Amino acid sequence: MSEYLDDLDTGPCVGLVEKQAFTFGSADEPMTLESGRSLGPVALAFETCGSLNAARDNAVLVCHALTGDSHVAGRYQEDDPKPGWWDIMVGPGKPIDTDKYFVICSNVIGGCMGSTGPMSPDPTNGPTDGPTDGPTKGAPYGTRFPVVTIGDMVRCQRRLIDHLGIDRLLAVVGGSVRGMQVLEWSVRYPERVCAALPLATTTKHSAQAIAFNEVARQAIMADPAWNGGDYYATGRPEHGLAVARMIGHITYLSDESMRHKFDRRLQDRCELSFDFEADFQVENYLRYQGNKFVSRFDANSFLYLTKAADYFNLENQHGDGSLVASFARARCRYLVVSFTSDWLYPTYQSKAMVKAMKKNGLDVSFCEIEAPWGHDAFLLPNPRLDALIAGFLDRVRGQCSAGECEERGTHAL
Repeated sequence: MSEYLDDLDTGPCVGLVEKQAFTFGSADEPMTLESGRSLGPVALAFETCGSLNAARDNAVLVCHALTGDSHVAGRYQEDDPKPGWWDIMVGPGKPIDTDKYFVICSNVIGGCMGSTGPMSPDPTNGPTDGPTDGPTKGAPYGTRFPVVTIGDMVRCQRRLIDHLGIDRLLAVVGGSVRGMQVLEWSVRYPERVCAALPLATTTKHSAQAIAFNEVARQAIMADPAWNGGDYYATGRPEHGLAVARMIGHITYLSDESMRHKFDRRLQDRCELSFDFEADFQVENYLRYQGNKFVSRFDANSFLYLTKAADYFNLENQHGDGSLVASFARARCRYLVVSFTSDWLYPTYQSKAMVKAMKKNGLDVSFCEIEAPWGHDAFLLPNPRLDALIAGFLDRVRGQCSAGECEERGTHAL
């Protein structure tokens, strides 16, 4: 979530929304994960905006970013200080128009915002009465939670979509790491998706992206309070998680945006302190972002979610090492968007997936948007992005209503 949204006027709002829950599976009948391990029961927190039409063909699934949640738009209470994380994009008259579309957003498994994750009670733990050498029944999983993948997350989302009685999604939309979910949906369940909008994303992490994630994970695990992931009764690894967030935040911004926002300006002083306090505004900003993050996110979830992102490799998982082959089963229309200043998932990665899609004869629209704010640009107000998404969804809605969803072809902006 971008810090630029803190004081943003997001315009008309969907109003009050409610976090809902869907649970499937059990300890006796668990879900088998891609790792081979089992997980059950599985709970998904989700929210919806707008109304599902009689044909049940206007549903748009929005996938949240790495440390986001299901609260995509609206407010829980009238006096909430700010709305959901993508309220600029989702709402009445907005690009993802809730007067037209039924919008769904669920928290991923492995997270800490209501879906099953490391903080959840482990049903396989021992009895609650009498002495025990291990965790008691109902204690959080911690690192006993199994490693999950992007594919596992999408399989859980499919169970939710089934529960909601939706046969085919009009569109799946997501940026950054959750753009990986969009791509996964399009090739794993081609018959369930009419259109896919992967924004500022990639088909696999580069060595550089994995490296940043690993440094962030090591910051958490090096904090003595982490205690091998078993810290829920003893105190969280706040310092390690704050440093991890600081590292991640650097990757979301561009050199130009940091120069514009901070340059080398000093923080509340006229001269250097000659100590290790935060002399520069950028130092103070990163410390603030790290400390704010600690209050809302779980350190173990950060480990699991970054590992899932690093494991994602569309061409290996669906194409036997070929990116072109990985899109062979896809049937949907694509809108792929990149941003000029995004060095975390640079445009060449988007162009590679577009090339692979077109070699499969798919209907692909691609646009690289000029934006100075780095990877976070897809979360920020941008009239070009608004017009692209609104126009693309309108086109898809018209074509699918006319029964053209099964046709394949090419199209470019």
